[in-house]
Amino acid sequence: MPHIHYGDEKIHFTLITSPTLADKIRIKVEPSGNVTVSAPANTDSVEILQAVKKRSRWIYEQQQAFKAQNQLVLPRRYISGESHFYLGKRYLLKIEENPTALPNVKLLRGRLLVSVKSRHSADVKAMLDKWYRIRAKEIFAKRLNALLEQTLRINECPPIRLQTMQTQWGSCSPQGRLTLNPHLIKAPSDCIDYVILHELCHLAEHNHSERFYRLMGQVLPEWKKVKVRLDEMAEWILL
Repeated sequence: MPHIHYGDEKIHFTLITSPTLADKIRIKVEPSGNVTVSAPANTDSVEILQAVKKRSRWIYEQQQAFKAQNQLVLPRRYISGESHFYLGKRYLLKIEENPTALPNVKLLRGRLLVSVKSRHSADVKAMLDKWYRIRAKEIFAKRLNALLEQTLRINECPPIRLQTMQTQWGSCSPQGRLTLNPHLIKAPSDCIDYVILHELCHLAEHNHSERFYRLMGQVLPEWKKVKVRLDEMAEWILL
């Protein structure tokens, strides 16, 4: 991933080239702190780096402002009454302590009911994380199969693995394996589809090139709007 230096800080950015842009290089800092640089097709790489360096102070200040804002989001306490996301909807957490029952998690009348032997927050978190991963594995596989049938001509269904990541929703290895963030299961279904389609497009084009974004536009014309919504939710669902 390309990057520049601002003082002792290394600023990475994602480069998007497009023939629809005129002669302007655009720089955007997302709430997650990720930086996206959009440039006209065939723009010289030196010119792009110079443009980013020119805005390096502004980029750094934006990242710091978002970081401070995100720190105001209260950390999870895993207690009854707290809200948690699942498939884009908020559910109130209800903790039931039962020393003799088997621990489990289930959705019940708009609540996320967690039965545990102890109300200790670490125990509740462990049960909830386990439940999210189980649901993520099941739903991601179903959506992958559905999207392959609807949008892309890929002979074999690529394998999926789950990996918790702080700044990425997914990735695609050169061998064609998809890695998805289990926290993504907290996002709406169309956001899950967007991330899976994004990684599937990398099977054909590993770089964020003009061809890659043409593919994204073909399989999900509204992908930019979906991406913005997912980025705006990041500070809540990555907790």
